[in-house]
Amino acid sequence: MALLSKKTSIPEAVDALPGRATPLPLSGKHFVNGSAIKQPATGGLEEAVFGLGCFWGAERKFWQIPGVITTAVGYAGGYTPNATYEEVCSGRTGHTEAVRVIYDPNKVSYDALLKAFWESHDPTQGMRQGGDVGTQYRSAIYTTTDAQQKAAEASKRAYQDALTTAHRSTITTEIRDAPEFYYAEEYHQQYLAKNPGGYCGLGGCGVNYSPPSETA
Repeated sequence: MALLSKKTSIPEAVDALPGRATPLPLSGKHFVNGSAIKQPATGGLEEAVFGLGCFWGAERKFWQIPGVITTAVGYAGGYTPNATYEEVCSGRTGHTEAVRVIYDPNKVSYDALLKAFWESHDPTQGMRQGGDVGTQYRSAIYTTTDAQQKAAEASKRAYQDALTTAHRSTITTEIRDAPEFYYAEEYHQQYLAKNPGGYCGLGGCGVNYSPPSETA
């Protein structure tokens, strides 16, 4: 039980692993579309960050959306700088597995990304997704603009209404300003494209998300 508690409770900053100053090495090239993994949100592009369980399947969900320029997986929301996968899995970094999405808002709306987010996992499970248990599997929306923050909060209220109607539980998704995003190891990037038969624990509630304007 002590081990389970350790994996499902975010540590205090003083108890987190120290990490390292140097980022983990990356090729910089998206395996699927050849884009720059670290593409900045410039020239009219915008950045969004989501955590919805194991990041392998989560990243694939977003790179398949038209209008998404590039995606990358990493660790965010915790304390340990440039953490390794093993460190994150120890439960001693405070990070969740996250997907960084760079998208063209003229081709895909932030709300379309929110729809993919809500419908692709169960946001009511706290520190787990299905059989994946630990703080690194918690649901999170990390926003990069005030408009995203307002849209994310409104979407949470709308989806909670839908879940309540379907007799589902309360959303536990963490919504806050985007913290530092630390890129994961190269082998995790676009993992399911490199390993088509690889594990994917992604699965939704079976409850559709409708934008707040459609539920008002």
